[in-house]
Amino acid sequence: MATLALAQDNAFGQPLESQLRSCLLAMWLCDATGRGEALRETVYWVALLRYIGCTGHAHEVATLFGDEIAIRARTLVHDAANPTEVMQDVVTFATAGRPPEQRAQIVRMIEQGAHEWAVHNFASGCEVGDMLIHRLGFSLPVREALRFTFERWNGNGFPTHARGEAIPFEMRIVHLTHDMEAIGRLFSPARALEAVRERRDRTYDPALADLFIAHGADWFDKLAGLDPWDAVLALEPEPHRALDGTELDDALTVAADFIDLKSPYMAGHSRRCAALSVDAARLVGLADETVAALRRAALVHDFGTTGVPNSIWDKPGALTRAEFDRVELHAMLTEQMLRRSPALAALNPIACAHHEKCDGSGYHKRLRLDPADLGAGILAATDIYIGLTADRADRSAFSANDAAAELRRLASAGVLEWRASSAVLVAAGHGEPIAPTSRRMSHPGGLSRREIEVLRLAAKGLTTRQIADRLYISPKTADHHIQHVYNKIGVSTRAAAALWAIQHDVVQ
Repeated sequence: MATLALAQDNAFGQPLESQLRSCLLAMWLCDATGRGEALRETVYWVALLRYIGCTGHAHEVATLFGDEIAIRARTLVHDAANPTEVMQDVVTFATAGRPPEQRAQIVRMIEQGAHEWAVHNFASGCEVGDMLIHRLGFSLPVREALRFTFERWNGNGFPTHARGEAIPFEMRIVHLTHDMEAIGRLFSPARALEAVRERRDRTYDPALADLFIAHGADWFDKLAGLDPWDAVLALEPEPHRALDGTELDDALTVAADFIDLKSPYMAGHSRRCAALSVDAARLVGLADETVAALRRAALVHDFGTTGVPNSIWDKPGALTRAEFDRVELHAMLTEQMLRRSPALAALNPIACAHHEKCDGSGYHKRLRLDPADLGAGILAATDIYIGLTADRADRSAFSANDAAAELRRLASAGVLEWRASSAVLVAAGHGEPIAPTSRRMSHPGGLSRREIEVLRLAAKGLTTRQIADRLYISPKTADHHIQHVYNKIGVSTRAAAALWAIQHDVVQ
């Protein structure tokens, strides 16, 4: 879970460990309330996982603001309970780089639709977060608190405008300490304490604000002398939960879905890489423990994508050199996050090397993949094949045969390892089949064939009108299908529908 916290730092443009630092402040504030161990357990997990739904609405935020990571990083230190302050940020980012005539139009559009957009955006984050937290097996109090991630003491939060004690006590603690960590880190502890005084009884529970004012200076001093990773792990509520076997696989699958929700073009990518890599590994006779490690590495190989903005991942045209430099960072960020945990660090030789090549032309280290390390070679080939056969912002999906031809070309040129590439191709059906496959006779969730088509397009981020145009139906009919799909699968936002589609292997 601490590794997921680091991924959330990436998504908000924060230094790795800021989420851990805010968790420590939350725990110390919790202890100062004297309310007991049950409260501590909920606060601990809520503080670490507060933004677990953030990838679910990254695409929508980027559509309006461009670099969603930059605006999230900026707004972390602002008073979310002050509509004027929030609106200034919204207008600044939405109009940046636009000509004057477009700026006026954008401002009018924001004034007319800002509230509706904010309600939908934050509801999406909460809904996705709850689905992921439920799969991780957390308690009802943790799930309940996370529903109020974006609410504020004075009722100016979202999506329900809950106020005061209607917001769970644990989340009121986390609201305060997360903001103070950011202000203390970016400015100074003194500035953070000043902000608590200013926002008392508006943004924060006044009783909690008073406790932080009384002890905050000492807590910031204490924070400066700690390794946040070790300190947070030491505070984990007992009994400590160690994951292995199927439990670990399930948790890493949740992490994969968290990663792939970041962009509609990534939906299901990590799951598909894991499945194809395993099939290829078994074809070449890799040992069971190696196959298990490869599957896990494939599930988390794209952790670092959370640190690259959707304005790059979802860009419809060619990337600039500077933009591709940022893309290359994602493999390095994956390595940095996984190496914090000994169990996950063991996956790094495969996971963070998924863009390395046999001729040294890959990234991020420009290594030459060792032909003897078939696991890394298989994931590198799989990542390319799966990527080619999916739509991307700048191109349509390759046909399976065209993707296979490209993989053969790269292997012949010495870019990819030949045995690994051949195994991937056979596993993908370009050769002797591993075993006969059976066609699924019914769709999950009781969805019709047309509803599956609609869900796939919605999961890719298409608007209702775009779905209608793609399927040659009216927008009204498309919306009718969308609402039927949402009702059948029990969701209310596009991001939650996309997550459901990933979980049930509906996305292609």
